[in-house]
Amino acid sequence: MAEALPERLRKNFLATHFFNPPRFMRLLELVPSKYTDPDILAGLAGFCSLRLGKGIVCGKDTPNFIANRIGVFSICNGVHHMAKMGLTVEEADAVSGPATARPNSALCRLLDLVGIDTMKLVAENSHRLLVDDEDREMFRLPGFVAAMVEKGLTGRKARQGFYRRDTDGSSQSFDYASGSYRPTLQPKAASVDAATRCPGPAEKLKAVMAGNDPVARFAWCNLRDTLLYTVKRIPEIADSIVDVDNAMKWGYNWSLGPFEMLDALGVQNFVRRVEAAGLAVPEALKKVDSFYRDTGTGPLAWNPAIGEFLEVPTKKGMIDLRTLYRRGSVVEKNGDASIHDLADGVFCLEFHSKMNTIDMPTLEIVGKAIARAEREGIGLVIGNHGRVFSAGANLAKFATAIEAGRFDSLDEIIRVFQANMMALKYASVPVVAAPFNLTLGGGCEVILHADAVNAHAETTMGLVEIGVGLIPAGGGTKEMAVRAIELAASYHTEVLPFLEKHFQNIVMARVSSSADELFTMGLMRRGDSVTMDIDNLIADAKRKVVALAGNYRPRQPLEKIAAPGRNIAARLKGSLRTLMADSPPTEYESAIA
Repeated sequence: MAEALPERLRKNFLATHFFNPPRFMRLLELVPSKYTDPDILAGLAGFCSLRLGKGIVCGKDTPNFIANRIGVFSICNGVHHMAKMGLTVEEADAVSGPATARPNSALCRLLDLVGIDTMKLVAENSHRLLVDDEDREMFRLPGFVAAMVEKGLTGRKARQGFYRRDTDGSSQSFDYASGSYRPTLQPKAASVDAATRCPGPAEKLKAVMAGNDPVARFAWCNLRDTLLYTVKRIPEIADSIVDVDNAMKWGYNWSLGPFEMLDALGVQNFVRRVEAAGLAVPEALKKVDSFYRDTGTGPLAWNPAIGEFLEVPTKKGMIDLRTLYRRGSVVEKNGDASIHDLADGVFCLEFHSKMNTIDMPTLEIVGKAIARAEREGIGLVIGNHGRVFSAGANLAKFATAIEAGRFDSLDEIIRVFQANMMALKYASVPVVAAPFNLTLGGGCEVILHADAVNAHAETTMGLVEIGVGLIPAGGGTKEMAVRAIELAASYHTEVLPFLEKHFQNIVMARVSSSADELFTMGLMRRGDSVTMDIDNLIADAKRKVVALAGNYRPRQPLEKIAAPGRNIAARLKGSLRTLMADSPPTEYESAIA
């Protein structure tokens, strides 16, 4: 294609491969030709990262580029091993998801999502084009896949694939041996149970690989072949192992990339197990003990071309709490939260409990973070690198306490939560929150009490407690009421329209579909900002803290608030009846609303 262009334009030409849907899939593969100007490539990569929030990898002009070359092989290989070992689709999915550092879509659910007919065509095209690939035959899917396509069993778009809903709403699974559907089963496997008790993806992966039940053997065969295939594709599809790992994490939502998986399993342990099975191991793999190292100054990655470790490239100004942790940035922590010193007088409060839920240990660190920032610094950032910012309060512990009748302990944690939120709001230094992804319930209440918000573009936030039969108890309803009163006062108008909007959002447990929508919901305000590239989120929040600190005036407790009266309360109840006319609330729902 480049050679078809006038010579003067060839330097400007390269391929861009966005993953679908582009808004939600972070991966963007850039593929230069031999004529592409490196400055053009770097400029486009920088623009797409900063302005579109894309994760950039550079691939080579080969079929399927990076992510789909590895991903399609892994899917086809998984289907072959599933059929060969006689596993059900449920068993294959149980172990090829989070248990082995991959997404919930796993294997067969992913095929249903993508479209079984689409995957069949992609596999056939791969087989046709990859004439020099030693594993080319793996792209020939088993015959039952073609039979499914012929019958119209193509996945979600046809409402029937490896899974479907029966007329009574129950789930059914496809039995590829008989070609018919049966009720979906819940597979039991000791290896998967062991993985669920492990804290992180690397530990889960090792737990499954140590198992010896049928699903563990299936997972080993599939990942063994996938990892060997990936090693053999360097430098054919990419020069950098970091690009390969990022491509699989950003494009296929793997928790660990292939080379990170090898490190988790132990490279030489993996080599010995493959050789014990009588399979060939690439020479390059025999010479490496690990693909990543950390010397304390930053992560290093193995460069196969020169046989040395090189520094992993990082974006200018980026703040990675994981790297800072290894450098000793943590000044105080417990099992649920930590305080980092970000330098320049700015501290960061990081949640790291399961789903970043908020409990007493988290609140203990919240108070200490505020005190330390006031005592030793100029401000505080609240942010983390989890899969979600915060799923809110730890409702499982709440439920346990309610069942046991421990209402005094519930009262205590609510009081501590509220006190900490007020301490955030009236801190003597600026507090900037950096939410992203799910920021629900108590997590949203943390955001509402910060001085300013610097949110990632894809932030789903809201006060959702009424959806599970609870009232937001961390001060969120109070903050929304205060915001409505202040808005009405600033426009010298009636408070009801503002209050009614917030009331309806809370009663209906509404959440934002993006950070931009948070402005219309009143959860973000003028002066708050949005970051497109999640890698820049904490750094952008720190910059906002520094900007606010110069002339910061702490907020003062409000006095003589013009609180809406009983007539406003009655009108809100009326709006609730109108809002829920098609689905009248229960007595309990009306009471908590």
